[in-house]
Amino acid sequence: MRQPWRVAVVGGGIAGLAAAVRLRDRAPAGTEITVYEQSGVLGGKLRSGELAGQPVEFGAESFLMRDPTGAESAAVALARRLGLAEKIVHPTVGRAALVIDGGLRPIPGGTLVGVPGDLDRVATVARPAADADTDGGRPLVGPDADVSVGALVRSRFGNEVVERLVDPMLGGVYAGRADDLSLVTTMPALARTARVEHTLVGAVRAAQAAAPRAPGAPVFGTLAGGLSTLIEAAVTASGATVRRDAAVRELTPTGTGWRLTVGPTRDPELVDVDAVVLAVPARPAARLLAGPAPAVAAGVGALDYASVALVTMALPQPRLPELSGFLVPSTEGLLIKAATFFTTKWGHLRRPDGLALVRASVGRYGEEAHLQRPDTDLAATVHRELSAVLGTPLPAPVDGHVQRWGGALPQYAPGHADRLGAARTALRAAHPTLVLAGAGYDGVGIPVCVRSGETAAEEIITALGGSAR
Repeated sequence: MRQPWRVAVVGGGIAGLAAAVRLRDRAPAGTEITVYEQSGVLGGKLRSGELAGQPVEFGAESFLMRDPTGAESAAVALARRLGLAEKIVHPTVGRAALVIDGGLRPIPGGTLVGVPGDLDRVATVARPAADADTDGGRPLVGPDADVSVGALVRSRFGNEVVERLVDPMLGGVYAGRADDLSLVTTMPALARTARVEHTLVGAVRAAQAAAPRAPGAPVFGTLAGGLSTLIEAAVTASGATVRRDAAVRELTPTGTGWRLTVGPTRDPELVDVDAVVLAVPARPAARLLAGPAPAVAAGVGALDYASVALVTMALPQPRLPELSGFLVPSTEGLLIKAATFFTTKWGHLRRPDGLALVRASVGRYGEEAHLQRPDTDLAATVHRELSAVLGTPLPAPVDGHVQRWGGALPQYAPGHADRLGAARTALRAAHPTLVLAGAGYDGVGIPVCVRSGETAAEEIITALGGSAR
């Protein structure tokens, strides 16, 4: 093994950059790290911008403060490592609503991503099925089984709870349907308790008890100055060489590592490295894996994605409710699936002139045709629907922005965790210095992606026979 090590990180999103920081911290001194990003912009779905002179997120908005065990999340730990802990701010308004029958109703408390632990508390928005959640004398889910969230909840609580609560909550995160999404991957805490508990109410309560939250402790955080500051700080801390507009088109195993084919077909650049962190979505990862690991490529490439558009408007002194935002069940027949009142939710964004930033999310899995509309059409429809939901005409925006995220959100079908586990096992056996990281494999959300990248970096260090510093 030549020294220093040379490690390529393919993909400049938060997972790839977290991997680069962890490599710098724990790989042997002198390790050469190069990040290859196909686009000209680092950060993946973390992208801060400006609207009407105001900072605003055009991608991911916030991160969870705690992980499922109750410890600080990987995103918070990374912010601390990068010297950004003092920039973490929290929502000043946490109350949100659901659109039910065209109007706003508060989201009931006591649920786990919409799945209730107390049926009486959700009666204001949905009527649970009577006496369906009975103790059948055995756990809800078998020891190795995975089911869709929708199938489990429908069987116990009926259709309304799924359609009016669980579907919009999951849709706000994944832009997918509860009936299509894996319980194990999207709600792992509930999956664990469902393997023990005999009722769904019991499973929800057990999952909540396993991850207690101190009263008043903030659930979410973001960074004053924008989440792009996390990206910039990670690049600096990693000491990596960053190659923007550098598409990696092929990975070829060599006797001592990997050869990357980078750049245009007519003038390719060949780069030899010792190891690769492959931190790109499933489909481009599958294309790169097709040569060295075709069976793994087939399994990874089966993952589908949803596309979304985020429509942000700057509105002069609108009449907005004191809410962080709202979610929209698909049964309401609206184009928008969620809205966030940025300048209400985040106190540090409020302006003395009353200008408000409002963002709506458009696009559900399987309904990509709606996203073919021009930006002006999308923005006009969002403005009209927001006015209808709020029951008052909103003022004309003084500025606006439409951010389209094609193929942004993985759709984890039941069995995803097993398929991924098999793919990773095969990859480790055949090519231990090639490791997958990112949302396409381990779940969405900034903390999960950070942890995925850090874990990939640790695997690379182990595979190369190094000792963590």
